[in-house]
Amino acid sequence: MSLKLTKKITFWAKIVVLAGLVVYIGYVLRQQQFDWTVVNRQIRTVAHPERWMLALLMLTPVNWGFEALKWQILLRRVEGVNFWQAYKGVLAGVALGFALPAQLGDTAGRVLSLRTNRAGAVGASLVSGGMQFYVALVFGAAAWWHHLTVVPERNTLGGQGLLAVLAGLSGLGVVFGFVRRPLVRWLERFPNAQRYASYWAVAGQYDDREIGLALVAAAVRYLVFSAQFYIALRLLGITLPGAVAASGVGLVFLAKTMTPAFNLLSDLGVREAASLWVFAPFGIPAPVLLTATLTLWFANVLTPVLVGLIWVWKLKLTAE
Repeated sequence: MSLKLTKKITFWAKIVVLAGLVVYIGYVLRQQQFDWTVVNRQIRTVAHPERWMLALLMLTPVNWGFEALKWQILLRRVEGVNFWQAYKGVLAGVALGFALPAQLGDTAGRVLSLRTNRAGAVGASLVSGGMQFYVALVFGAAAWWHHLTVVPERNTLGGQGLLAVLAGLSGLGVVFGFVRRPLVRWLERFPNAQRYASYWAVAGQYDDREIGLALVAAAVRYLVFSAQFYIALRLLGITLPGAVAASGVGLVFLAKTMTPAFNLLSDLGVREAASLWVFAPFGIPAPVLLTATLTLWFANVLTPVLVGLIWVWKLKLTAE
């Protein structure tokens, strides 16, 4: 009964958040009517837009390649796989994650792509997702600090409080890195927790070198898809100072990372609403900004999903 109640609460909470995003986007578009002529006129101001589009598409496999590298590094404690096997598992996870909530689909795709020790792979997948979340958090905290300096009207007591929270969470991540092994050993003392030890015990087995390499891969991947966002903006003729664009992109990705994913929608809607709010003070027309974010979504999410479907059909439900 309690499980059903929890699922219902989660479902309706997502519906409320999604409705709020749609209402906000609709409100902004009502203020600035979506006009394709504005978008077309903006694109005509760009010299060689096809080059920007080519750069955006070429960085897509690089983006997911660094995710595959991070996954390969973390899998070494579970099952040795080569880079291509790790890449296929990541793409399968992207495809399943498009249809299943939160990190469930992503984890399922990666785990089912392995032949053995799938329980340990669940823990590795959670560590991988946690690292990417932490990287987005740290960069997002720096982005929010810079945003407050260039948009003074948002440098309020609430804005400073949010900065303090983000900085505190970033610091807690460092503390967690130092105490992860004692924490795992402490959890193993509880009988109820031992039944799940096969899933999370791997988190305490990584040495500092493995954690460092995986974090570097996560950080480089973050920089790659930040570059993709910047390219998408330039493709639509949106030019901003480098620091302003970087902090804006960091805030959009922070919002996307901290907002639960929706069934069948992935992060579609979250990025658009966050972009409209973050870049509102800089006078960018809403139709142009929405087109840029949708272009990024098609290149960086929908395309890998379509490719990942190939590997989803090859997944095996039973391990060897």
